[in-house]
Amino acid sequence: MEARLQKWGNSDGIRIPSSILKSLNLKTNDILNIEQENDKIIISIPKKKKISLKEKFQEYKGSNLAKEFSWDEDRGRELW
Repeated sequence: MEARLQKWGNSDGIRIPSSILKSLNLKTNDILNIEQENDKIIISIPKKKKISLKEKFQEYKGSNLAKEFSWDEDRGRELW
């Protein structure tokens, strides 16, 4: 399939046909990898790295957001 390189702001770009986007389950603003290999431009979908909850909070430097609060009195048929 051929595509035309077109002016897009200060850069150039190509349009990817919707049939290809649908088959790869890609949507607007998804991140793609672009690499140059000799005379080829390779566009690929990055592999998603699974991050554990422990890894997500390992670098957390913020304050603890948990604060004491009141549930007030039961107003209906709540069971605690």
